[in-house]
Amino acid sequence: MFTGIVQCTAEVIDIKKKKDFQTHVVHLPDDLLAGLEIGASVAHNGCCLTVTHISGNHISFDLMQETLRVTNLGLLSPGDRVNIERAAKFGDEIGGHSMSGHIMTTAVVDEVIETENNHQIWFSLPAGLMKYVFTKGYIGIDGASLTIGDVEGQRFNVNLIPETLNRTNLSARQKGDVINIEIDPQTQAVVDTVERVMAARG
Repeated sequence: MFTGIVQCTAEVIDIKKKKDFQTHVVHLPDDLLAGLEIGASVAHNGCCLTVTHISGNHISFDLMQETLRVTNLGLLSPGDRVNIERAAKFGDEIGGHSMSGHIMTTAVVDEVIETENNHQIWFSLPAGLMKYVFTKGYIGIDGASLTIGDVEGQRFNVNLIPETLNRTNLSARQKGDVINIEIDPQTQAVVDTVERVMAARG
């Protein structure tokens, strides 16, 4: 499990591609290496990946076909930066909201609005998932736990504070970029349950 509080961004330094499979290597800072072992879970842009090899600060992860299909990780190139969060430990503060690291879909950056003291990003989401998106609700965007701002049709926005911009790769996102989305599981459970009850009642 993860908290949605991105700890840092890490540079992708190497990608080895095979058919429907790839291994990528990221450079993790020293302060995230403590206790890291092969088999540990680390979220990359919100997607839970398993450590497969450790060589100093260079940490390797394997990405299967489904991961490449559902997430934006297959679009990465060496030099790109990904949002990183180590798996939460029992007793850790949940500063964001509980996240599984299972990406449901991707969204596309529809608009970026920057003013003197504000940074707002609009995202377009597949229509079938907009029923889970509510003003003031939680959503995972490239692994960052964020509060939904306005909702209009098939799009929604988030407003980013300076700390989020400094800590994540969201400051570099531009129109047309593909973003990993994890719908809040509690919201999904409530909406799906209500739909089933209403359907059963005819």
